Amino acid sequence: MRKVVCVTGASGFIASWLVKLLLRRGYTVNATVRHLSDSSKVAHLNALEGVKERLHLFQANLTEEGSFDDAIDGCDGVFHTASPVILDNFSDPQTELIEPAVKGTLNVLSSCVKASSSIKRVVLTSSMASMIVNRNLHINAAIDETWFSDPTFCEEAKQWYMLSKTLAEKAALKLAEENGMDLVVINPAFVIGPLLQPTLNVTSDSFLSFIKEGKCSGMPGGIFLHVDVRDVADAHILAFENPSANGRYCVVAKALYAFEALDILRHLYPMLNLPMR
Repeated sequence: MRKVVCVTGASGFIASWLVKLLLRRGYTVNATVRHLSDSSKVAHLNALEGVKERLHLFQANLTEEGSFDDAIDGCDGVFHTASPVILDNFSDPQTELIEPAVKGTLNVLSSCVKASSSIKRVVLTSSMASMIVNRNLHINAAIDETWFSDPTFCEEAKQWYMLSKTLAEKAALKLAEENGMDLVVINPAFVIGPLLQPTLNVTSDSFLSFIKEGKCSGMPGGIFLHVDVRDVADAHILAFENPSANGRYCVVAKALYAFEALDILRHLYPMLNLPMR
């Protein structure tokens, strides 16, 4: 009999694919969303194969303590993907981004501690944003999973998203160590690929801006570290299922200079008026 798992932030870009692949593998999935009444958050999940028998939707709020208790209770594993993604145009980064990222992660993991009698492993979706800021990044760099972005540098440079991912991941690792929790962290690069959700997510929108304007805030040093969303979802499942999995895992398909990515797109879609180098 397949296990029961919880996926937080299930309506998101990565999480939607994760739910789809988990259902395909026979798992029962407790999926959390912010608003059950919002069709843009749940309609694409309800359209997946296997939902009638094995998908259960829960409403949960990252900043509300205990909000994830019901969804996590009795589960064998938890995939915590929920976290705000805002790359620019902040009015209050502490309130809009950092607090929900850190507090939300601690709230979810605290619910996991309460359900520790059944929870075998927790898989956390982090990002390479928590690893590469203020690092000597070049096209042939060997990125080490011991790397962490410098929080002080992130704050001084106003790289708020990178700061939120770094602080949230560090908080998760600390809580896991203090409570003997089996926690595995997935650190994807810039995630691209087909969307299941009806709305354009922030990273896909950022990639479209790059295609149209040749500029992208998510490419430090002009290097495009990317990975397909389906591979990221697979990596989460492998991290849960493989008993030897532990620690942090970078998930990257390829590193290109940004202009090389544009050259590829220009070759594939010559009819588009893409920016030159």
